[in-house]
Amino acid sequence: MINIYIETKRLIIRPVTKADYPAFVAGYRDCLPPQNPFDEGAMDTDFMTEDWFRELLSRRRKEAEQDKSHLLDIFRKADWKAIGYCDITVHQRECLQYGRIGYTLHNPYWGQGYGTECAKGLVQIGFEQLHLHRLEAHVDPDNPASKNVLRKTGFTLEVVRKQFEYEDGEWQDREIYVCLNGRWKPRAGDRL
Repeated sequence: MINIYIETKRLIIRPVTKADYPAFVAGYRDCLPPQNPFDEGAMDTDFMTEDWFRELLSRRRKEAEQDKSHLLDIFRKADWKAIGYCDITVHQRECLQYGRIGYTLHNPYWGQGYGTECAKGLVQIGFEQLHLHRLEAHVDPDNPASKNVLRKTGFTLEVVRKQFEYEDGEWQDREIYVCLNGRWKPRAGDRL
């Protein structure tokens, strides 16, 4: 299993542990009401019991061990607050070597550059730790903040996939942004 961990200037991005339970719950509980259509806002965290959290950790660990999905949490170094979560989902190994990134910041932390810092960290993880060649991000065409983060991170718009994702009872278009690792070469043991 790959032990994913990265520090940026202000963030630590890594899997959550049992000790993170209070910070994890507080991150969701302390959100403001929804700020836009892409924001869940504050949520009732009563279902987030310690047993629920242990099961979550177990599911995440299994997906990482299988190299399917690496779901990580974002912690602010200054005060160890859990400010959001992110992931890299490995879509294909073998001759394609590509995955998809995603990121969500809790709304009290918007507009401070954390999204861009996190996305840059995900690129570094994807290329240096997971040894992927291609990273994609799938974005709602009406989400300018996410598109801006991706452009600042080095992603470029490749295509619009029509009716690509089923959400809210209907098929939605997605803009596909891509970032390539120009230095990627197969290593001994890579599954090709």
